[in-house]
Amino acid sequence: MRSFISLLAAVSLVLLSAACGRLPSGAPVSEEILAQSSEPDADFALYQVTRAFLPTVGQWPETGQKELLGWIRASQGAKTQIIQSGDTLTLRIWDSSDNSLLTSHEQKMVQLQDVRVASNGSVFMPYVGNVNVLGLTPDLAREKLQEELEAIVPSAQLQLDMAEGRGNSVDLVSGVAQPGTYPMPDRNYTVMGLISAGGGISSNLNNPQIRLVRGSNIYGTSVQNLLNNPRLDTLLRGGDRVFVEEDERYFLSFGATGTEDLHIFTKDEMSAMDAISVSGGFQDSKADPEGLLVLREYPDTAVAPGQRGPRHNRVVFTLDLTTADGLFSARKFEINPGDLVIATESPVNDALTVSNLIGNFFGVFSRAGVL
Repeated sequence: MRSFISLLAAVSLVLLSAACGRLPSGAPVSEEILAQSSEPDADFALYQVTRAFLPTVGQWPETGQKELLGWIRASQGAKTQIIQSGDTLTLRIWDSSDNSLLTSHEQKMVQLQDVRVASNGSVFMPYVGNVNVLGLTPDLAREKLQEELEAIVPSAQLQLDMAEGRGNSVDLVSGVAQPGTYPMPDRNYTVMGLISAGGGISSNLNNPQIRLVRGSNIYGTSVQNLLNNPRLDTLLRGGDRVFVEEDERYFLSFGATGTEDLHIFTKDEMSAMDAISVSGGFQDSKADPEGLLVLREYPDTAVAPGQRGPRHNRVVFTLDLTTADGLFSARKFEINPGDLVIATESPVNDALTVSNLIGNFFGVFSRAGVL
């Protein structure tokens, strides 16, 4: 019996000594990381996120962004269309004279179907020749063609209809229910009007982004931003291409969070509290709410002399969610694309683990009747 008691005491001492170190776990303890910041050769800077610190970090350069895309503000366009190369015209000509050059005695109307506007902007009319209508509205083009026709057939009257060609159409490429090529009904056709014509944005896109390709330029904004700011609903031009795609920005979660994963941004601006919510919150039995860490890397230009930025390229931000200031600050602290959000593990878990091991150890021998 005494030998067993001695053995149990020895085992207990071994297990208790293990509590002074770290047992294997799925997440780091904040003290282990923060202690390294005070070492002379530390290769990162440490900052406590508080209300007083938020204005400072707000002036630092953003990280993890792709090339920033501009956008075109809205403007008012005309309610009419203009004729472009590639458009198709239908000309109906009436002439009631008995000796008409265009009509017969039985048929007083002749129709010229699918008259295509040439690359130089002209259309051909019998007995008249080529007439330039490029850039004219359909009404002005009709008046011009009427004048040219009256010089040959004074009694003739002309009606004009237009079907939009490639120069008066836009492409809705992706991210909607019905992608395709859409004719522009007038010069007041906007991005949101095009998306509506395409059946609306696909519901499976996370924080959808709009990309407008115009010539060799690319413009971009988010659907959220466009809906909240109608002044950004820009006018389209013939030949524009519009893409709607999922937000490609992401952050990573690690440690004692609900999920360790790559998370796409669910909105344009995400706070530390948003990130915790998206990643499934804290693991109640493991996480240390005093040790929420955000790891971020800044470019060399951010630490250049005279530049407002951190002391080091590698930065660890720490947030204490057990205080009111920490909670409010976490709602204001913005997560950048590529950030690593770590929910550290509470050190008390080691002591609990050791305690459970000792209890289980004694319980086995108690049930066996040894003690």
